[in-house]
Amino acid sequence: MAVESNNGASRTFFLFRYLMAVMGSIGLAILYGFKVNVSVAIVAMVNHTAVKLDVKLSTLKNSESNNSMPIGMEICQFDDISNATTIKTEDGPFVWDELIQGLILSSYFWGYTVSMLPGGRLAELWSAKWLMNGSILLNLVASILTPIAARIHYWLFIVMRFLQGIGGGVSFPAMHVMIAKWAPLNERNVIASIVYAGTALGTVVSILLTGLLATNFGWESIFYVEGALCLIWCVFWWLIIADSPEKQTRFITQEEKNYIVTSLGRHKKNIPKVIPWVQVFRSKPFIAILIAHFCSNFGWYMLLIELPTFMNQILKFDMNSNAGLTSIPFLCMWLFTMILSKILATLQEKGLITVTISRKIGTLFASLIPMICLIQVSYIGCDRTKAVVLMTIAVTCIGGMYSGFLANHIDIAPNFAGSLVAITNFVATIPGFVVPIFVGKLTHGNQTIEAWRIVFLVTIILYVIEILIYTIFGSGNEQPWNQIEASDEEANDQTLPLRRNNIR
Repeated sequence: MAVESNNGASRTFFLFRYLMAVMGSIGLAILYGFKVNVSVAIVAMVNHTAVKLDVKLSTLKNSESNNSMPIGMEICQFDDISNATTIKTEDGPFVWDELIQGLILSSYFWGYTVSMLPGGRLAELWSAKWLMNGSILLNLVASILTPIAARIHYWLFIVMRFLQGIGGGVSFPAMHVMIAKWAPLNERNVIASIVYAGTALGTVVSILLTGLLATNFGWESIFYVEGALCLIWCVFWWLIIADSPEKQTRFITQEEKNYIVTSLGRHKKNIPKVIPWVQVFRSKPFIAILIAHFCSNFGWYMLLIELPTFMNQILKFDMNSNAGLTSIPFLCMWLFTMILSKILATLQEKGLITVTISRKIGTLFASLIPMICLIQVSYIGCDRTKAVVLMTIAVTCIGGMYSGFLANHIDIAPNFAGSLVAITNFVATIPGFVVPIFVGKLTHGNQTIEAWRIVFLVTIILYVIEILIYTIFGSGNEQPWNQIEASDEEANDQTLPLRRNNIR
């Protein structure tokens, strides 16, 4: 059944391009699940009692050799059951100190960084569909092998995480290409929002599922069950989805196929062969995006990767509470992202704000509010309720980045948006492997509020830099270096319709 829309395009109750968007969203949810599941799983895998015992012995030896006693630090104690969740700590088999845990948590981002830039070009020249499928298959295989690898040696565990990172790194470029080929211009924002909403939902589902599996079936089940679930998606993606409407032969009406092809064909632009790198890196608006992306990702990855550890080691939540409370902020972030993007889009349509103001509002939500929350968390001591509320607000408002600087590349240079995103995302991934090592170093044998306060204060400083730079230099205006002169042949093709109109 079909109905006629305002723009003349026939709409049906089943539109294949939205099925592609939903499938892509689920795919990114799976990959983001693998991105964060070890952050929760490692709490169940590590023998925290043995680690703390080793640290105490080491501290005593050092204090004896230095003829001094260790300095007392602020450690949260929850003796009153009425004011604290019952703590259920079942130690895992691995005696990995904070430094080793930091290496494991950061190794995913080593692979993520390596594959990101070539992944974009491979998606354009080869097949975005198969690149996305291969990305999840690689994560599936590495996940199934992880329990065996971890028991042999933690370096093999690190190798598995590195391989999963390689798969994750190519996913965003692949989905960018899929959206470009499947989404008509007037529907691109909606389809892109559906696709990338999977990152937040994947975080929620993974944290909850990982916590439940670890508590009820053991830490090994995390990698087996979540790996097996990937296979279902891979089969459906392989059988149903195609690289472009032209290659889609099943499950799509000819009417919808013609609409997508015609819509995109009317707006094809000259594809630049050479990127003006000198102008790009001399552009203040681009540098503002680059700095904002890096600083924001430091805070994002700090909360994404380290929040389960903070909840367990400092606030003393058990695995069930840890998983539930850690996932709630990401669910709130997903809801906040959709609401804020709709509000800002409506204000732009009504002419109440410019694109530049819209981007700066989104970026301020993603930086100023989390900064204020972290300042308070640093000094509230062991007040668990306030800490949870403040952390939830901080993670929720980080969702403003999707309406802020992350959407800004296409504003300033639509002809080079893919390359610009690859560059800023490459630099912004550095915190992914720096944060776990940084936190591991500071908290090694020192799981105290003071140690975490330093982590939060460093994040706060970076947020201040982001706010100042992006507010001053950020822009939603197209930059002069984006303009590409068409070749003579293309110029002639573009002027032919005008000449025919003049003749008529």
